[in-house]
Amino acid sequence: MGAGMIAPARGGRHRVRRRHAPVAEINVTPMVDVMLVLLIIFMVAAPLLTVGVPIDLPETQAKALNADTEPLTVSVAADGKIFLQEEEVTPDKLVATLQAIAKNGLNERIYVRGDREADYGTIMRVMGRLNAAGYRRIGLVTLEETDG
Repeated sequence: MGAGMIAPARGGRHRVRRRHAPVAEINVTPMVDVMLVLLIIFMVAAPLLTVGVPIDLPETQAKALNADTEPLTVSVAADGKIFLQEEEVTPDKLVATLQAIAKNGLNERIYVRGDREADYGTIMRVMGRLNAAGYRRIGLVTLEETDG
């Protein structure tokens, strides 16, 4: 008579054992960990990848400019050598080489990086040549001044 019934456990409920189905979810924690590590690596490495010419920049209290595109960089080294991006150019060929690679023509943004030990006259001659060629968006690059 009662052969097919299960005796109720405490509280009047029946214990039913069920098998748990395997969980088919992707564990994203390791992926997030890897992405955060890569983010930190790129944040540290990005400022080191700007330009390969070693220049000891002076420091100022001026704020950084917001750049919408990647500017062209003209560097004046301590020994007076002039570099356009990472290629050394003579002062006579600076404007011609710049015009050949400038995508926006005379509206191209040009940053002039002058070494702290470079001759001020050399830096001004470079800026004068750029200005005489018709480039008006010229900026000087410095390091942010530290307290102390």
